[in-house]
Amino acid sequence: MFKILLAEDEDMIRKGILYSIDWLEYDCVVIDEACNGQEGLGKISEHRPDIVITDINMPIMGGIEMIEQGLKIHPFSSIIISGYNEFHLAKKAIQLGVSEFLVKPLEEDQLIAALESAKTKAEWMLKFKQISDQSQTQEEVINPAFLGKNLKTSRYVSKMIDYIQENYDRKISIHDLVEQLGISATYLNQKFKSETTYTFNDFLNRYRIHKAMDLLKAGDGKVYTIAHSIGFSDYKYFISIFKKYAHCTPSQFQEYHYKTMDS
Repeated sequence: MFKILLAEDEDMIRKGILYSIDWLEYDCVVIDEACNGQEGLGKISEHRPDIVITDINMPIMGGIEMIEQGLKIHPFSSIIISGYNEFHLAKKAIQLGVSEFLVKPLEEDQLIAALESAKTKAEWMLKFKQISDQSQTQEEVINPAFLGKNLKTSRYVSKMIDYIQENYDRKISIHDLVEQLGISATYLNQKFKSETTYTFNDFLNRYRIHKAMDLLKAGDGKVYTIAHSIGFSDYKYFISIFKKYAHCTPSQFQEYHYKTMDS
């Protein structure tokens, strides 16, 4: 699974990117967010992401400087988001090996295409690092089995993610998996957090909010019916969880989405 860091100073845009894509569908997880380049640089050092998606123009430190400094810490592929008046910086971005240079306003299909390109580059960067770090023999380097390795989570975490995707609309918890996997809840939570940076419940709620945003954008039902359809029996609790992750109410999100569509 590819670990993604998202750096964008505009809160609504950052949350829009975060919840507009079903990251799991593309074998990705957004491990953290940053609202400026300096914060992003610290999180590159902390989390060692595979892909960094960043706005080019941010306070304290811009996206290009963050990438330049970040690559000295850890190799990753990157996607830059810019305004039209910032496209002159593309040359510097190319020198840094940026995978894609996207111009606002973002189209979801463009971001997904850029993500696939960044994933391919991240895979090859990882393989190169493995070869360099472990001094692989020539036989190992040309072995198709070695070259075909993917960035995957462990068996336990993969099953936990699958369980969330298949059952998010019901009342579930990590304890449902204890008997199925034969592992304690404490160990499963530790394993899940070490590989995704989230607890099981946090990941579940983020996935549910992503699904809620899809339904809100499509105009499918009233907010309380949407809450129930994604696994929240308590409407007020759903509102509080939505506000926690999206930094706005469901109604405000829907209003912002339709304004964006009309502009």
